[in-house]
Parts: sequence; structure tokens; C-alpha cells
Amino acid sequence: KNSDSNNPTTLHDIYFRIGGPHVGSTDVALEINSNNVLVDHTWVWRADHGVEGFDSDDGFEGDNQRWTTNIGRKGVVVNGNDVTVNGLFVEHFQEHNVIWNGERGRVYFFQNELPYDPPTQADWTTPDGTLGWSAYKVNDAVTTHELWAGGVYVYNRNNPSIVTENGWEVPETLGVKLRHIMTKNLSGPGIINHVVNGVGDTVDGIFPPEDPDQYEDPSYVIEYP
Repeated sequence: KNSDSNNPTTLHDIYFRIGGPHVGSTDVALEINSNNVLVDHTWVWRADHGVEGFDSDDGFEGDNQRWTTNIGRKGVVVNGNDVTVNGLFVEHFQEHNVIWNGERGRVYFFQNELPYDPPTQADWTTPDGTLGWSAYKVNDAVTTHELWAGGVYVYNRNNPSIVTENGWEVPETLGVKLRHIMTKNLSGPGIINHVVNGVGDTVDGIFPPEDPDQYEDPSYVIEYP
């Protein structure tokens, strides 16, 4: 359904939990196909931890079973044009947490934790061989997109050697702009090599020996490109 720019479709306080106390699965949690949509606050979450009765010895608290049972491939897919989101929280999905295919999208604050539970790097590698799925993917054909303030966090408790190449992947064009974004290791296992498109320092939870607070700082990109 296409809504009027003067009277847009609105979605408020949208909450998803895939799995958790009960087994659950989905391919896409929230898909927006309409143009001219305003979204105010979402929490779209694949529960990669919960009480499902999995064998606690099979991975971290049953993570190996959870990865193949609590299936959530993608969190939010936006196909419509002129979609604006205030407060986009999407977490723990097994591929891209957000895929943005529409033009003129705007996001004010994005928060993401990558999935805790990939059992192996092979399980967390894209078909083209890229290490891990970026949390936020803007389609290569998009010419205009803007995001203000975002964080992508990693804590790969099931397999500390898991690597994610980028927090964000976006087209390299002046109309696609990201401002004040960061990646952060949550003081534990897991690695993100770059913040966006190969730009930004690696976060791996290892702080420099001379660091007075013995805490690895996030990797920041103030503006991209």
C-alpha cells in the first residue's frame, strides 16, 4: 500500500521477539513495502538466548542447537521509498539485520547487537565469501539514504574466533551519508574488522597495554563518506 506524503502511514512501538522462552523462527520479521512511512521506535529481536530447554553442554548454554532452531534470517527489510525511522533497534539476526532497498530512507538512531551464537565462521560467512553479514546493508542501487547515530556491537560467546568484516555496507555515493557511527566489542569474544566499507579500526576486545582504564574504546566514524 502506498500512503500519502501528507498523511503517511505510521508505526509506533513495534516489538518482535523471535524465539526465547519458546522456539520461534522467521525469514523476515518486519518488511515495509509502502512508500511514505514513519516508524517511531522498534525493537526487532531474534532471541539467541532464553529458556528453551536446549542441551546446555552443546555450545554456550545450548547455542549450537539454538542457531539451527531459533531461526531468524533478517530483521527489517525496507522496500518502500521515503521511509523514516526514529529509534531502530534490531538485534541478533543470522544474516543482515537491516536491508534497505528503498530510496530516500532516513534513520535517526540505530542500535544493533550481532548474533551471539554463530557456531562456526562458515555459518557466519556470506555466499560471496565475506566474513560475516554487516548489521546494516543499503542496496547497491540506492542513490539517497541518510543515517544519524548508530552502533553495532559484537559478543560471539559461542566461538571467540568469529570475524565480521563490516558493521555497515552502503553504496559509495555522495547521496548515501552516515553520521556518527561506531562498532564496539562488548568486552568479550568476537571481532569486527571495520565500521563501514573497510573504513574504521578493528574492535576485538583487546585494549592497549598502556590504556589506563584497561578498556577497549569503540571504533568511531564521524561521517561517511
